[in-house]
Amino acid sequence: MYRKLLGNSILVNLTFLLVIVAGWFSYTSMPREQDPSVNFNWLVIWTGWPGASAEDVEKRVTDLIEVELGRISNIRVVSSTSRHGASNITVRFEELEAREFDKRIQEVRRAIQRIEADLPEGVRSPMVLELTSSNTFPTAVVTVSGLDDNEQLRHLAQETRKDLLRLPGVDRVDSWGMRDPELRVEFDPGKLIGLGISPKTLADTVKAYFHDAALGNLKLSSQEWLVRLQGTSNDPGYLEGLPLVALRGEVPLRSVARVRQGREKARQVVFHEGKPAVMFSLFKSDKANNLELLERVKAYIAERNPRLEQSGVQISLAHDQTIATRNAIHIMENNALIGLLLVAAIFLGGKIALFTGLGLVFSLAGTFWVLHALGETLNVTVLLGIVIVLGMLVDDAVVVVEAIHANLKKGMERMHAAVSAVREMWVPVSAATLTTMAAFLPLMLMPGILGQFMRVVPLVVSVALAISLIEAFWLLPAHVIESRVDPNSPGRLQHWRDALTRRIRHAYTRRLLGVMRHPGIAIGFGGLLAALCLAAVLGGVVKVNFFANDLFRFFYVNVNMPPDTSLAETNATLQRISARIREAVPAEELNNLTTMAGMQLTEKEPHLSSSLGQIMVSLPPAAPERQSVDQVIEAIRQTTSDLPGPTQISFLRRKTGPPSEAPVSVKLRGDDIGEVRDAVARLEALMRSVPGIRDIDNDDVKAGTQLSLQLEPDAILRAGLNPADVANILALYVDGLVVADMRHEGETWDVRIKALDNDLQDVKSFLAYPVGLPSGKDIPLGQLVKYETRPTEGNIRHQDFRRTLTITADLDTEVNDTVNANRQIRELWKRIEADYPGVTINFSGELDDIKESLDSMALLFLLGLGLIYMILGTQFRSYVQPLLILATVPMAFTGVVIGLLVSNNPLSLVTLYGIIALAGIAANDAIVLISTANRNLEKVPTLGQAIVFASRRRVLPILITSLTTMAGLFSLAAGWGGESLIWGPVATAIVWGLAFSTLLTLFIIPPLYALVQRRRLKAVPEQLSAPPPLGLLEKGFSRALARLRGQEARRELEDLEAIATDDESAQHYETGRRKLLEGKVEEALWHFEQLARSQPENFIANLYTAQAMVQWMQHHGWDVGYTARASRYLRKARRLRPGNTRVREIELLLKQLDGSAPQEFPASSQETPTR
Repeated sequence: MYRKLLGNSILVNLTFLLVIVAGWFSYTSMPREQDPSVNFNWLVIWTGWPGASAEDVEKRVTDLIEVELGRISNIRVVSSTSRHGASNITVRFEELEAREFDKRIQEVRRAIQRIEADLPEGVRSPMVLELTSSNTFPTAVVTVSGLDDNEQLRHLAQETRKDLLRLPGVDRVDSWGMRDPELRVEFDPGKLIGLGISPKTLADTVKAYFHDAALGNLKLSSQEWLVRLQGTSNDPGYLEGLPLVALRGEVPLRSVARVRQGREKARQVVFHEGKPAVMFSLFKSDKANNLELLERVKAYIAERNPRLEQSGVQISLAHDQTIATRNAIHIMENNALIGLLLVAAIFLGGKIALFTGLGLVFSLAGTFWVLHALGETLNVTVLLGIVIVLGMLVDDAVVVVEAIHANLKKGMERMHAAVSAVREMWVPVSAATLTTMAAFLPLMLMPGILGQFMRVVPLVVSVALAISLIEAFWLLPAHVIESRVDPNSPGRLQHWRDALTRRIRHAYTRRLLGVMRHPGIAIGFGGLLAALCLAAVLGGVVKVNFFANDLFRFFYVNVNMPPDTSLAETNATLQRISARIREAVPAEELNNLTTMAGMQLTEKEPHLSSSLGQIMVSLPPAAPERQSVDQVIEAIRQTTSDLPGPTQISFLRRKTGPPSEAPVSVKLRGDDIGEVRDAVARLEALMRSVPGIRDIDNDDVKAGTQLSLQLEPDAILRAGLNPADVANILALYVDGLVVADMRHEGETWDVRIKALDNDLQDVKSFLAYPVGLPSGKDIPLGQLVKYETRPTEGNIRHQDFRRTLTITADLDTEVNDTVNANRQIRELWKRIEADYPGVTINFSGELDDIKESLDSMALLFLLGLGLIYMILGTQFRSYVQPLLILATVPMAFTGVVIGLLVSNNPLSLVTLYGIIALAGIAANDAIVLISTANRNLEKVPTLGQAIVFASRRRVLPILITSLTTMAGLFSLAAGWGGESLIWGPVATAIVWGLAFSTLLTLFIIPPLYALVQRRRLKAVPEQLSAPPPLGLLEKGFSRALARLRGQEARRELEDLEAIATDDESAQHYETGRRKLLEGKVEEALWHFEQLARSQPENFIANLYTAQAMVQWMQHHGWDVGYTARASRYLRKARRLRPGNTRVREIELLLKQLDGSAPQEFPASSQETPTR
């Protein structure tokens, strides 16, 4: 059956073509994005309540929802923010399967439905949104700016928002600085009261005129008509003529009020490049193509702007996230291509290179086909998996092709050569592939956000390796058979390649033999180096930055003003800061500036208050001559440090990769918010002493001063008023009441009744507003209410249903790392913890994710090692040999640490991921090497020969495999195609780790293998007798024995007596003899050589020196130097005792060893190396 598959070239070629075409189509059609699409198992519940204070939202909305959420299982964290006009609750669930998570979502929706009837009037229905990697951060930011903040700008901005929502791939568009239109009826309280008209009556009258309602069916004779009440026109001129009933008859509405088209009160003010603007944040739909979406946005802007030119309005792309996406994919694609070309140009040539290249293309095409079928996108994580697996795909092809090539050189027929090669190599190649999968697959079980982001890498590696086995065992041999390749007729290029490989094998074998002579030194050096690198990590010599990510080329400047600052004053301050930024940063270093007064966008949610402001600084794409993000921030920090007005100016950088909180995020929880605030202030002061801490901030947002009013029941009763009417009048005097809505030019407008704005100087001016009485008189508002002033809450935050404040800070990773900084903060808290018994502290942020990832990685690493050991133990049928292969892991770790030190890259969680993955990569070479050595043991007489010949045979495939992977990642590690703080350290880890694990495989695995297998050999071979002891000379029967053995024995006895008469010679002889019997051949050899040098004409000295050298090669393998030296000593012995049988025995053994030597190194042509 297998031979039929190999011989069916039509089936082979069609299969190959199908996979290539499908793979190319899949690759080109896969959506491009920077990160994989991940559902975080997070929900956001947003509830709007226009006009409500943060305290009211907390008590009457947030608390009700949180009570219901407390009954739902599998919730990990619940955090909420109650602010003016809205409640925002984030629910983070535990790691759940998709089906289980959907059930929890339905439970949340049902819980909200249960409490909707209990929510106050005016509260909008709660919305539930699933958070994914697609909708947590906008793909792009678009601004619509004009010469003035007028209705024209608003109208054009609204049209732009509708157009953006229609673009394919857009999920939602959030707007900032947009003021919705209103029809405003603004009345004069004095005139209204003078005519005896209550503000409540005015509101009810206007509401009635705008009321649309279906009144039912009216029966007219034999017909039934539908009756509907139609609202009045929305024309302001018509509305001003509507009659109002006064004490003295009817009066038109215009006599007491002004009707006009206006906009709602501004809560945020946006300026783009110094012009009033509206800002839109575009969020893409799940698995939409980022690059295509941005091209559509750019095309829309280019098409729309010329038509808006006369109006003075311009649409701008303030921030393009896909710049980072394009750069990341471009860098990874280029580095994969560079690596393949570098190695192929050096090692692969002719048809062999073609077969290997075709196999690589087939495996990659099949991988993209499978990924596309699974619904994956093309992102940096997928490409990282491709680059990691590149070398292993080449390894499969190289191993099989080389085995076939070797069989063809022996004269085998092509089909027989292919079948024989596959039969020989399928076990080690399959085992190597399975061990790599065993190292990667457990990583798919990693919990947390990092695990979800990186889960696609094990998938990519495993799929590619599985497809490579199909290619290596079927398509590749079939192509070789069909190609009619003849290795016995090489061309000029092949001659050059053969010469290169011979030189590599020659140089490697000479150095390996030197290592085999002193195995303890090599093994000890490797162990010492690994210990030193481990000490460097534990001692802090290696930088640690667990969430080292690339920065987007933009950042936020957060500006905090005093709590009572107006929106206008905050905006004016932002413009002054913008001017300083333009002075401090060259124009070519800036893309654009967008200021936002009344808000601050954060990593979690927006903070809203008139005293908060933010400047979004967009920078041009990175280039060698341009400043880094941190350099620009430092320049702005210096130029704004002495600016009067703001209480704090801080900076927020946006990182690529998995979303995470700030490096330092400390949550303080308690029931007494005053106690929590005191603890926050004190801990912040102490944190300033922690090295590396900067931009300390907290989320305790003050909204200014609140005027708290309480109705006076007795006064209201004496005045003959209804308390409900007084409450409505209060609302009409402040922000007004929305009494109806209407449609105008396709938009819904609110109809708002409000008192005319007066220039109020103080609270007393407001309390002097008149309130009409039934008698026609009026009474000051202040007589109907009690009042007090107090600070108001801007945001009220809960975590797990308790009041919480969070301290956040950035960290200079050159000075300190996340784990150490949080440990120092914990120590500072212990100093003051006793002063705040009602406050508990919780370290979240990066530290929480670090702990989760490290804990899981340790277990997954052990699981991977266990699976690898089980696979290798099954293959080798040994408990010990798998440990030899796993010995590559600590040396790979050593290489990683050295690489991080040399490149000055930090040790991050993603780097640790690379180390775990490297455990599978580094083991492949050792597996095939030891498998070859085990087979050699059945063919050659000594252990040394078995391992040396196996190493010589495997050196080239090992180099090709390692160098392919290293070259594919080297330019990324070196930053040639663009630097990456996420993937640069991973590339560095794999490049340096593979470099050292390759050296380990080639120079330390052989002596380790020999050490483990040495018990299978005897110390002194049976065919060579041991040297006699000098003590025989003292016994009386020694000469009698010599006489019985003849002349030859007597002459040997004379040589022994010559040695015994010299104390130094006797000591060398006896020590050498003893060491030879103990199996310490190398030490025995040294003593016998010293003896031969002191007595060069002594037969015994020359004989046993040659014997010791032969026995050493029987243990450790053929050695060109020892062969030449042994021959020299044997020639002397033969000259001294012609025809001696002992000399002939040793010469036969030496000839056997020399005959099994590599053909490139005949012993007779080599110089004797000096010791």
